[in-house]
Amino acid sequence: MSLARAIATVGGITMVSRVAGFIRDSLMARYLGAGPEADAFFVAFRLPNLFRSLFAEGAFTAAFLPLFSKELHGHGKPHAQRLAEEALAVMVTALLGFSILMALAMPVVVAVLASGFTDDPDQFKLAISLSHITFPYLALISLTALLGSILNALGKFGPFAAAPILLNLVQITGLLLSGPLGIPAHIMLAYGVPVAGLAQLIWMAVACHRAGMDLRLRRPTLTPGVRKLFALLAPGILGAGVYQFNLLIGTNLASWLPTGAVSYLQYADRLNQLPMAVIGVAVGTALLPVLSRKVQDGDRSGIRDTLSRGLEFAALLGLPATAALMVMPGPIIQVVFQGGAFTAEATAATAAALQAYAIGIPAFITAKVLSAAFFARQDTKAPVRFAIIVLVSNVLLSLALIGPLGHVGLALAPGLTAWLNVALLAWGLHRRGQLDLDRRLWSRLWRTLVAVAGMVGVILAALSLLDRFLSGRPILVEVAALGTVIVLAVLTYFSLCALTGAARPAEVKALMRRPRNGGGTPVASTPGMPE
Repeated sequence: MSLARAIATVGGITMVSRVAGFIRDSLMARYLGAGPEADAFFVAFRLPNLFRSLFAEGAFTAAFLPLFSKELHGHGKPHAQRLAEEALAVMVTALLGFSILMALAMPVVVAVLASGFTDDPDQFKLAISLSHITFPYLALISLTALLGSILNALGKFGPFAAAPILLNLVQITGLLLSGPLGIPAHIMLAYGVPVAGLAQLIWMAVACHRAGMDLRLRRPTLTPGVRKLFALLAPGILGAGVYQFNLLIGTNLASWLPTGAVSYLQYADRLNQLPMAVIGVAVGTALLPVLSRKVQDGDRSGIRDTLSRGLEFAALLGLPATAALMVMPGPIIQVVFQGGAFTAEATAATAAALQAYAIGIPAFITAKVLSAAFFARQDTKAPVRFAIIVLVSNVLLSLALIGPLGHVGLALAPGLTAWLNVALLAWGLHRRGQLDLDRRLWSRLWRTLVAVAGMVGVILAALSLLDRFLSGRPILVEVAALGTVIVLAVLTYFSLCALTGAARPAEVKALMRRPRNGGGTPVASTPGMPE
């Protein structure tokens, strides 16, 4: 599978997941709105969602996959499977103890996550209760990540990318049943989290069985391989999760603002996560196995080509997404969320937060690519040093901006400090002589910016023409109007990309072709493609 095909596989399935997520979030906004129950649920959901991002999309995969890949290609499948079983045994033991400890300490945990809730005993108690329900998701998603990393190393990206769809489907079902069953929506949503986690674990176990990788549970032992894994994992949790930790800081500070601030940030981040997940996670997921193999082979030319193409894909897909969210946040929020308990005031507040968040989208995606260059070399320590600097900067910037800008300042801070993270990662690679990029990347970048500028012009013109159909109309009319703007923007952008040479259809078609080497490991590019 080529790099582009792998990115398309992960990105396409993730897009399906995010569409299902939009449906869930739209229902959630209408059922919950932005009141105290919504704020309490989002705090309870933030903790397991943090671990989902760290383990399913970040630190665990970054630490485990290169080790598993090295065993697989260096010593064969039996040795790789033994490493996975040893990791599984220790993880089950550790997660069981950690889950019990966290359950006992949940009041303290919630006080840390949302210290502002302590002034409202009822809301604080509700957040603790919901957190007890959602927290088992941590253990389930951690084990799911282990199985998913195995499949990614085997070149099978689809099952792991599809797993989050189950979470959305379970929560959609819960919301729709909450009324007929007479159970509050926030309670149904909370119980849906661990139910979905169990469904995801079963899904991944079946996928591993089909791939011939059935793991048996061994007696937990700290073997050299397991010690190496956790040595890489510990700093990687902070390095890979810097954005999520920044969101936690924002959630805590937002809990001190008037009711609704936590929800505004959560709803805005849901839309902000669309390009970051579809593009950033897809590129990072597909890139890491390729870079790991190239590093093990000592293929400097292959490393340069793979890293350059990863950054090229990041710019090609990330820049237009950022521009669109910054130019038209209001119409998007209004069509997706407004209605029922979600008011026009909530739409305006959420749109402002989305616009601020969007500033950091290109930085987040670029950081995924640059981080993969460290992780492929089994280096998780350098990114964590940079992450500490970024976290401190985010705290200081959030405290500086919350006064004049309120919740919008809390959305702006992680976006700005994400660019600091990119600068530090790039500097770290350059200092080691590992930021080796080809000329084609720089040539394509300015062409992409020209295409983005043209797309923005079309969006502004389309919004002006269709403005009367985007508000105060039946929902189907509003959806059709917004869809028209989006389709025009997409057609304009890719047409301009073809005209300027930012992306050439023949090259994309060649990249998407399966390689002829017969192997299951992704390759970086198609031979003969011009630089």
